[in-house]
Amino acid sequence: MTPRPTLRDVAARAGVSKSLVSLALRGDPGVGERTRERIQVIADELGYRSNVLARGLVQGRTHLLGVVISSLENPYHTEIVAGVEEAAEAHGLSVLLVHGSRDRGRLAQHLDTLTGLNVDGLVVISSWLEDEHLAAAARRTPLVMVGRSHAPVQGIDSVTNDDELGAALAVDHLVAAGRTRVAHVTGGRRPAALARRRGYEAAMSRHGLADVVRVVDRSPGGPALQDALDEAIHDGYDAVFARNDVAAFDVIDHALDRGLRVPADLAVVGYDDSALARRTRPRLTSVNQPRERMGARAVALLVERLGGRTDDQHEVLRPTLTVRAST
Repeated sequence: MTPRPTLRDVAARAGVSKSLVSLALRGDPGVGERTRERIQVIADELGYRSNVLARGLVQGRTHLLGVVISSLENPYHTEIVAGVEEAAEAHGLSVLLVHGSRDRGRLAQHLDTLTGLNVDGLVVISSWLEDEHLAAAARRTPLVMVGRSHAPVQGIDSVTNDDELGAALAVDHLVAAGRTRVAHVTGGRRPAALARRRGYEAAMSRHGLADVVRVVDRSPGGPALQDALDEAIHDGYDAVFARNDVAAFDVIDHALDRGLRVPADLAVVGYDDSALARRTRPRLTSVNQPRERMGARAVALLVERLGGRTDDQHEVLRPTLTVRAST
């Protein structure tokens, strides 16, 4: 295997010092433009690439952000990452992305790997990591949680969506449209799911519908979605508020298989307002989390930490409802 070219190799070919090569490739204003261009051409000819990690050990900065997401399956995560990447680029930072396929152990290993690479900051878009693991990582590098953890973790900033408000927006819209029996499809005990369930139940009570609250829990071991929906439809439920867009698509799919009309027979509201919501038929009414803004705010909070801020910041953004054909 051919050895990887080094700064010394570039300097020898250019007939200059290694330090001058380093300054030129960093874009230091003290290096003349013609000299910098000549050194860059030689570096390209040799195939030299800067060793970011080695430079980071010297400078104390790698200009890398690590991003951890639960899974690539849900567009909610990837759309937040898009916001992170755009904001990071504006600050001269690059992004390393890892995902855990909804495996807690794998997520923890990835978090350890990123801290071991001396990234300048971490954005965690997952509620699957244990608080102790997050706190340990935050002691090594600034860390921002996007989305909910069960409780604030000392030393960690967060950017969250007001999920209880989002659920209320969905229920209010369905009731205003004349729907009198609204079921909620949820998905377990994670913080965002619990907040959306609380918001749903509170809104139903506010509308005098507490006696027809119906929660379909898709947690492992719970009833099959199809069976639970069949039972709800048999009992006269004419609307479903789903915990996210992916679950809403599953509801619509089952309704169409049963010959139901959406929204005439069953109105459906999702959550996240992902790109998929605009590409289905019927197009999906969904609660819009400002995902790209959440990603951008996470980067802003990391930059503040790198600038010396030490107090914890917890931002809560307001969702909106995007009404489409499914209601």
